[in-house]
Amino acid sequence: MEAENMTAENQQVNTATEDDSQNKKESITVIDFKMVTFSLSGKDYAIDIMNVKEIAKAGRFTYVPNALPFVLGVYNLRGDIIPILDLRLFFNIQVPEHTGNKLENLLILSVGEQTFGVVVDKIDKVVGVQKSKIQPPHPLFGDINIKYIYGVVEANKRLYILLDIAKIFNSRSIEEKNRKLAKQVFAENSISSTVSQISAREPEENVAAERNDIRAAGEAETPPRNDTSVQELKFIAESLKGYRKFSVTALNENWVRSRFSTWKEERGEGNTQLQNENDADAFLKTFWSTCSGTWWTKEYADAIYKLLPDNTAKQICVWNPGCGKGQETYSLACVLNKRYPGSKIRIYAQDIDLLNVSNAPLLSVPNDIAVGWFDPFITKKANGEYTFTQQIKDSIMFEYHDCMNTNALPVIDLILARDILSLLDEKGQNAVINDFGEKIKGNGTVIIGENEIILPSAGFAAKTVGALCAYSKK
Repeated sequence: MEAENMTAENQQVNTATEDDSQNKKESITVIDFKMVTFSLSGKDYAIDIMNVKEIAKAGRFTYVPNALPFVLGVYNLRGDIIPILDLRLFFNIQVPEHTGNKLENLLILSVGEQTFGVVVDKIDKVVGVQKSKIQPPHPLFGDINIKYIYGVVEANKRLYILLDIAKIFNSRSIEEKNRKLAKQVFAENSISSTVSQISAREPEENVAAERNDIRAAGEAETPPRNDTSVQELKFIAESLKGYRKFSVTALNENWVRSRFSTWKEERGEGNTQLQNENDADAFLKTFWSTCSGTWWTKEYADAIYKLLPDNTAKQICVWNPGCGKGQETYSLACVLNKRYPGSKIRIYAQDIDLLNVSNAPLLSVPNDIAVGWFDPFITKKANGEYTFTQQIKDSIMFEYHDCMNTNALPVIDLILARDILSLLDEKGQNAVINDFGEKIKGNGTVIIGENEIILPSAGFAAKTVGALCAYSKK
C-alpha cells in the first residue's frame, strides 16, 4: 500500500514537473521581443535591443559650438567620432548640471548607418516580452511627446514606455512606410481640380494670369477630364505622395506635366505607373535643383553670387530650412562671405533630421572640394583633414526644427529653401510661403527649387538672373 502511495506521489511530482517544463517552454516561445530598459526622471523606459550597439560610461565630451541644446558634444568611441545627445534634455526633463569629471550612462545606438550615444539617468537590464503584449501609447504614460512612443508594456510588475527611436531620429521603418502607403490610395485630388481650387480662391482678374503661369512650361492645353492621360497623371501624383511625400500642386505642376510627357516616351504607353520607390525616384530624378543636397560647383556658386542683390547691412540674416547634412549651407556661407565681405553673416540652418543637424557642425571637407573656389574658406587641421575656417563655422547655427511650426527668427534678408516645399502638402506649402512673406525684409530675396514656382497671389514677384530665378516682395 505504501509503495502504491509512493508511486502515485511520484506520478504527481512527475506530472507537476512536466507541467512546469511545459509552462517554461511556453513562456520561452512567447518572448519574441527584447528591449534594453533604463530610467529618466524616475520613470521606466525601454528601447528595442536591435537599436542598441553597446552600453558604456563616459564623460568629458568635446564641446561643439552652435550645436543644439541637447547635444553634449562628441566622443571618441574606439576611433569613431560620434555625437552625444542627452535624452533628458531632448524631452525637456530637468537635468542636474553637467560636470566635466562626471561619468554619464550611455546607450550607444544605431539607426540606419548612423551611430550616436544618448545619455540617460540609469541603465537597468535587458527584458524579454511578447510583442503582442505591447499596447498602444497613451499621453498619460509619459512626460514626452506621444509621437515618440512606440507603445507601453508590462513586465516583471513594471510598466515600461517603449520609445520609437526611428521616429525620434527621423528614420522611418519600412513597416511604417508601408502602412502610410496603404492609406494613400486615392488620397489626393487630380492636378486639374487642384489648380481649379487654388484659382477659385483668388480674385477673378488673377485667375487667367495664374493659370497661364502654371501651364507655361507644361502642355499647351489641358486634356479633357475623361482623357486617359489625366487619370494616369492622377495616379502618378498619388504614388509620388505615397512613396516620396512629394505633393503635386500648382507649385510644381509645370514640371510634373512636362516630366510626364517624357516619362511616357521612356516607359511606353500603358507602362507609366509608379510601382515602387525606385520608380518614384526615377520619375523625380530631373526635378531636384542643381547641386541639390551636395557641395556647390564653382559655376553654381557664381550664379548664386550674381543673383544676390546689393546689401550694405552690417548683419545679414539668412534662413535655410531643409539644410540636410549641411553641404549646401556651408557652400552658401562661403558665397555670402564673398558677396558681402563687410557684413556679419548669420545663417539659421534647420532640418527635421536630428542626425543630420547634429553631425553638420562636425562636417569635414573632402580633399577634392578643399581646392578651387572653396580654398579661401578652408583650413587644414592637425590630423591633415580639411575643415572650414572659424569665421564660416561661426556664421552658421544648425537647429533641429520643423519649418511647419512657429519659428522665432529675426527679420530675414535671404531665404534658401530649395526643393523642400514640394515635400509638404498643399496646406503646408501655403503656410510656409506665408511665413516667408512675414519674415523676409522688403528688399529680401527668396530662392526656392528650380522647378518650383510661387504664384503671384502669394505677394511675391519673380526675377530672373541668368538661368536662376528668385522672388522678392511686391
